Parts: sequence; C-alpha cells; structure tokens
Amino acid sequence: MPENSSKKVVHVDASRKPATTSSRSSAAASGGAGGPEEPPADWTPTPEAKGRATRFRWIAVALWVVAIAAEAFAIFWLLKQKPFTTGHLIGLIGAFVVIGVLSSVGSVLWKKANRLDPARRSDTVRFFVQNQLGAIIAIIAFVPLIILVFTNKNMDGKQKAIAGSIGIVLAAVAAFVFGADYNPPSVEQYTAESNIVKQLTGSDEVFWTKSGSVFHVCQAVPDVNKTSKDNQIYQGTVAAAHDAGKSRLTMKWESEATKYCGYTQAQVDAVKTALPGDVATLNGEPADSSTDAPVPTSTP
Repeated sequence: MPENSSKKVVHVDASRKPATTSSRSSAAASGGAGGPEEPPADWTPTPEAKGRATRFRWIAVALWVVAIAAEAFAIFWLLKQKPFTTGHLIGLIGAFVVIGVLSSVGSVLWKKANRLDPARRSDTVRFFVQNQLGAIIAIIAFVPLIILVFTNKNMDGKQKAIAGSIGIVLAAVAAFVFGADYNPPSVEQYTAESNIVKQLTGSDEVFWTKSGSVFHVCQAVPDVNKTSKDNQIYQGTVAAAHDAGKSRLTMKWESEATKYCGYTQAQVDAVKTALPGDVATLNGEPADSSTDAPVPTSTP
C-alpha cells in the first residue's frame, strides 16, 4: 500500500482521550531527542486499562460459572434420564454447545484482560495459571461430562459416539484455540519496551495505527504511514499503546530507528549495551534485567 504523509496524528493520553494534531514533528521522527529519561523501575497499566481488565475478568468469570452450571445440569439431570431418548441427546448436544460458547467467550475476554494488565513472568505459577486459565476452565467444563457420557449406562453406543465426539471437538476448540495463550504478555515485556523506547528517544512515546498489531519508535516509519481507513496515526505512551490493543514493540525497532527515525547505529548499539536484559526480553531470551543500567546516548 502507498505511503500517506498527510495522515493526522492523534495523541492518546493515559486516560485514552485523544486529541488530534496535524504536526508530524516528534523527538524520534525529527531526530531531536532530548536525551534518555531514567527508565521506570516497572511498567504499570493505566487506570483505564486496569479498570477495563477488571471488568473483562469479572464478565469472564460469570460466563465460566454459567458454563460449569450447564455442565452440572447435563451431569445431574440429562445423563440420569431413563430411557435416554433422542430429545435428551439433542439437549445434551445443546449443553455441549452452550458450554463451548460460554467458555470460549470467557477465555477471549480473559486474554484481553491479560494484555491490559499482565502478570509477571518471574512469578512462574501465577503467570502460568493467569495466562492458561481459559484452557484450564474449558477442561474442567468438558472433560468430566465427556467421561460420564462414554460411561453412561442409559445411552446406547450410537448416542455415546455422537455426543462424545461433539464434546471432544468442542472441548479441543475451547481449550486449545480460544483458551490457551501461546504468546502471553508479561510485566517484564512491557517494562522492557518502555525502557528501550525511553533510552532511545528520551521520552515514553510510541506510534501505531488502528489496524496494526504492534507499535513503533517514531512517526516516520512506512508501516504507520500506509493508507488506512481512518487516515490517522496514534501517538502515546507504551501503556497507551497496549491499552489500545497493540501487542508489542515491533521486532524491527532497531532497523526502523536507523533507517527512518534519524538515529545512528551507534545510538542503537548504546541502547542495547545499556539495557541488555530488556533487549533479551523482547527477543524472547532469558535475561537478568538487574544488569540493565541506563547510560547516556548522544543526540541524533
């Protein structure tokens, strides 16, 4: 898609109240960074993001409770019917569908909450449970019912095969497609992004588009200037970018900084030297972030 240099810049503050500007100037884009600020000790979500995450989690929990209630209804009433008729089979299949939809929607909301307010990777147990809770709930909501279907004495073989097969498929979708998070966010990731951006540009300011999945270190990169429906570039903090649904700092931040943002390779290397743990975190490598120590970088 062609670049569009006339796109409006919309500033998004910590409370997600956008203010439109027409200026294309920024410290990163103009090469006029004022020197790095002290990197924050830890990334924290905006109050708005924290509130949205809490609401999403409560809704997810409510949906999961109803899903497990549907499982209980199927176990303690439907499977006890004798004779087990075609109508009961349809009701059982309906219960599986309801459980699948409720658990999957709950998992989607839970994962959205985790991107707004992530757990610490260093807290291994909580990190695993918080990010894989959707899959865990799906297993709890499906597996006991599936087992009881195949061991039920009131159903014939054909009924067991139909209901059991549908239950297994829906369980797999709910647990492994919607429930499991294969690339979960972390406080360490978000902190690393904030540190790198501030060390390079001198301020906690990044750029993104509505349709993009990542954010960038300056306004001049081609990816944010491609033609889009709303014809806007969004500008704000790393926290605001994640609040807007962006998953991470682009993996191309180093090449973008030197090719489009006015920084030299020496300045990028200085950031990598100052923040080796943060750079390793973004690259998915284990690192001791305590080795990070901010050092001054020269003005581009």
